[in-house]
Amino acid sequence: MNKYKELNCNSKNVRINILKMINNASSGHPGGSLSGADILVYLFGKEMNITKGNVSTNKRDRFVLSKGHASPLLYATLHEFGLLNEDLTTFRQINSKLQGHPNMNYVEGVDMSTGSLGQGISCAVGMAMANKVDKNSYRVYSLIGDGESQEGQVWEALMSAAHYKLDNLCVVLDYNGLQIDGNITEVMNPEPFDLKFEAFGWNVIKIDGHDFEQIENAFETAKNTKGKPTMIMAKTFKGKGVSFMENNYAWHGVAPSDKELTLAICELENNYE
Repeated sequence: MNKYKELNCNSKNVRINILKMINNASSGHPGGSLSGADILVYLFGKEMNITKGNVSTNKRDRFVLSKGHASPLLYATLHEFGLLNEDLTTFRQINSKLQGHPNMNYVEGVDMSTGSLGQGISCAVGMAMANKVDKNSYRVYSLIGDGESQEGQVWEALMSAAHYKLDNLCVVLDYNGLQIDGNITEVMNPEPFDLKFEAFGWNVIKIDGHDFEQIENAFETAKNTKGKPTMIMAKTFKGKGVSFMENNYAWHGVAPSDKELTLAICELENNYE
């Protein structure tokens, strides 16, 4: 029996809801939302200390979606684990709390308002520093994009985290290799990520970002790493789960039509079965 069967089902549901939200709004970012689904499903489903009972308190782990344009991923994940009360069909609608970028003032479970790339990881570093000062055991997690890592602010944050030995901070790089205008190495090459992260003083772990066993082992290693923050380089596929979207940068910020939505949902359902 597959020990990750339930998580696989969660990922399927999250991906379907991502597509439904974006289709209904005729706007959004499917590619990078689909690529990070397995990571967030494991984080909220297994790793983080966050429940319906403590979501409105400070007595829990924190998560920052630094690549804030992937808000459908965060909303769908919060919904999947019973942490979001808002109607997903209101995504990007007038007066909806589910804005195109997450807003912590409106949505319980959203720990930081993000959207301007680079700022989310900086806030996550600040949260981890505050936890150290307060001497609490809660951890901080963040998901950043590889295209986002072209921002200089990302590297300032990474340098600070290593300097202050923030071993309560774990960042995941959604390493799908694509951004809105194409391959990250052709737009503005940020490689080699691993050597740069290591040079900045981080513990670096490389995994398949769609393999729950590898994801589980990586987060366990991160928790046991002392004296430095951990960067999990999760190799992913943009548009993961939908064949006509996979590894295609054209789906960075395009909503699927009704016909494409039907095809995508059918494929996701069949693949899970």
